[in-house]
Amino acid sequence: MLSIFEQLTERVEHHLNVIYDDVDLSISISDLCHQLLTTMRISQANSIVEPKQHHNNWDQNDVLLITYGDSIEKSGEKPLHTLHTFLKSYCADSINSVHILPFFPYSSDDGFSVIDYSTVNESLGNWDDIEAITQDYRLMSDVVINHCSSRSAWFTNFIKGEGPGHDFFYTAAPDTDVSNVVRPRTSDLLRLTETENGEKYVWCTFSHDQVDFDFTNPNVLDAFVSIIRQYLDTGIRLFRLDAVAFLWKTIGTSCINLEQTHETVRLLRTLIEHAVDDAVIITETNIPNRQNLTYFGNANEAHGIYNFSLPPLLVNSLVTGSCKHLKAWLCSMPPAQNGTFFFNFIASHDGIGLRPAEGLLDDKELTTLVNTMQNFGGRISWRKSENGEQKAYEINIALYDALQGTTKGEDKWGLERFVCAHAVMFGLEGIPGVYIHSLLGTGNDYEKVRNTSQNRSINRHKWDFDNLETQLADPNSQHAKVHSRMVELLNIRRSQPAFHPNATQFTLQLGEQLFGFWRQSLNRTQSIFCVHNMSSEPQDLRLSDLNLIGTDTWLDLISNQPINLEDLEYQLQPYQSLWISNTP
Repeated sequence: MLSIFEQLTERVEHHLNVIYDDVDLSISISDLCHQLLTTMRISQANSIVEPKQHHNNWDQNDVLLITYGDSIEKSGEKPLHTLHTFLKSYCADSINSVHILPFFPYSSDDGFSVIDYSTVNESLGNWDDIEAITQDYRLMSDVVINHCSSRSAWFTNFIKGEGPGHDFFYTAAPDTDVSNVVRPRTSDLLRLTETENGEKYVWCTFSHDQVDFDFTNPNVLDAFVSIIRQYLDTGIRLFRLDAVAFLWKTIGTSCINLEQTHETVRLLRTLIEHAVDDAVIITETNIPNRQNLTYFGNANEAHGIYNFSLPPLLVNSLVTGSCKHLKAWLCSMPPAQNGTFFFNFIASHDGIGLRPAEGLLDDKELTTLVNTMQNFGGRISWRKSENGEQKAYEINIALYDALQGTTKGEDKWGLERFVCAHAVMFGLEGIPGVYIHSLLGTGNDYEKVRNTSQNRSINRHKWDFDNLETQLADPNSQHAKVHSRMVELLNIRRSQPAFHPNATQFTLQLGEQLFGFWRQSLNRTQSIFCVHNMSSEPQDLRLSDLNLIGTDTWLDLISNQPINLEDLEYQLQPYQSLWISNTP
């Protein structure tokens, strides 16, 4: 029988053979394997953790807050310290994990053009501030793995032709046929760069300040293993692989979701989970739903995947009053195996991605959704389609404003519609991620858009902490109303075994206006029927459609009101949600 070290070595070498099958390496696979194990500090048997297969390192208590390090600022104080204070003061019982968006020195894209992966942006704080947060919360960090800043030391060395990083970047000839390459941007793919070795055309998937790495060079892989090891040492346990779908490039292909990319994710998981047993990888792949699901692998790739189809489908349901597409999608979704989970979100620092809705909403429906969001102050980001046409890639809008009305215009149901959206997300199979501006009911920041000329800035407001505390102390403010309703729902959710991320889920057939699903705890003792009125009119729910067991006592957890099974129908008010649970 192979020892744990021999098993690990065999697995890593297999990953590397798949990744570098067509690459002429200057190092043997065996030596590269040893190098990576040494970098991750698992090259000795006594340093290796044996991971549990199909084990869930999460439960219904897990809720993640998504925020920038400086989303909340206070004069005279480092933002990471202010954020920590906010978390302890306003999220203590409702949030146990936090995703701090890139907190490293950067040159553009609000952090996603990283200059130095090893240091904390001094305007935010330092590693001591990060480690302090990890003492109280599970922390997710971005690993911006596809590209870095053109102002990084690595790229400077690329221009000089010597030093660390000089061979880290992917280049192509200017006449290369890149017509099949799938991209989320309309800028030129290749950036002309003058170097000591002559003109080079550097691959830039996103912008010319974000230069793509060349993972055919195994030193790039080793550099990122070193980065991840450093983050583990600081207490970070959740790793978001940003834009990972674009990692591997092969000329003549789409350069997205290639097998070498998938195998690299599998390799990183193998290394990470043999170093720390409760560490988790989440892939950020803003792509059509079927492609996104492949990042689960066979429960051997990402632990979690972003549920990117949820935001456009849920928003579309709430502004049209029809859940037919949302329901059809949920019916088609496979359950996550134990050891994997869906990461559910409906708002983020970016926007509402439309590619994940392709094939789920038709062109006319997508156009209606885009027009409705523009009527509520939203902006649109564009991409080039496969035939060279511009297509809407993303809707940039604060979720609170996105749900202030329907396709008919604004109405009085904005708050209820907004809360309903989150009641849906909090009940679904998976772990919920709440964007800080959703937790606080922040609206569109038009001034920031004007100042930055970037559409995504509309949902990246920076709060003054003192002003925020004043708003949250006023029960009549929109921010206090949203915060209290959200916290109330989260506190209910976190005490229900049927809301475990891997608990059973079945979609209910309740018509177009009522969206429902049934959750059952892993031990099958608790059932929760989640029913949501997606329309602006009252809707009658036939209790017989839920198949509630007559010998059980049933309670709506949200209103804390009993459900009388002798009543044939229950009327839901506009955008009302029910979490109907059996009670002992």
